[in-house]
Amino acid sequence: MTRINLIVDGAKVADDVEPRMLLVQYLRERLGKTGTVIGCDTSNCGACTVHLDGTSVKSCNVLAVQADGAEVTTIEGLSDGENLHPVQEAFRECHGLQCGFCTPGMVMQSVALLEENPSPSEEEIRLGLEGNLCRCTGYHNIVKAVQTAAGASNGARAHRADVGASTAEVTA
Repeated sequence: MTRINLIVDGAKVADDVEPRMLLVQYLRERLGKTGTVIGCDTSNCGACTVHLDGTSVKSCNVLAVQADGAEVTTIEGLSDGENLHPVQEAFRECHGLQCGFCTPGMVMQSVALLEENPSPSEEEIRLGLEGNLCRCTGYHNIVKAVQTAAGASNGARAHRADVGASTAEVTA
């Protein structure tokens, strides 16, 4: 057994794991983070996508011991209590899911995509999600959801900048 220490969805975790245990297994079986889906076990489908120190990774391709000392964010860690993350809200609004199996991985990859490129084109969205498979939707509503989330995020950034400018004017 190997001792690991990590932060998962904001909570510190210390545990002993078998060196061969996959991160997806650890998250689901030990921590109950069942929103991280096991799809293919070969890193082809992306259903198990999580953020590892802010980088999108397929957790079926990462050993739990490799996450030692890292911060992991799962689909359960995106929302702020009752408030959905803007990407989750956009997927809901735009019907960016059908059966829901791929949705956690799609949402996590979309969040990473928008953090890297806040205003992606449709082509950039499709390229950014190409490692995540959906067998139901044909991707149209998923792309629409990412575009909607990008617009909402850009609008929030513009609002914060306007508020900041107004505050600076008032205090000047």
